[in-house]
Amino acid sequence: MKITEAVIGQDYVVKKLHTTGALRQRLISFGILKGASIRYMAHTNLKSTYEIQVGKMNIALRKDEAQKIEVQTR
Repeated sequence: MKITEAVIGQDYVVKKLHTTGALRQRLISFGILKGASIRYMAHTNLKSTYEIQVGKMNIALRKDEAQKIEVQTR
């Protein structure tokens, strides 16, 4: 499932990143890589921004970026 389909407040493990290039490097620099534990925290009313927590850091992603992160439940 993509992070955009996830349940708010749940913990997930990153299964795969469906991107390349600069976006992939950006996500990896935030600690979003295969096997990483993340928590889906919130989204805006229009669902155009998704907030996830990686370790102690909260990250806001655009919908098109969040859709590239495949997760599974822990």
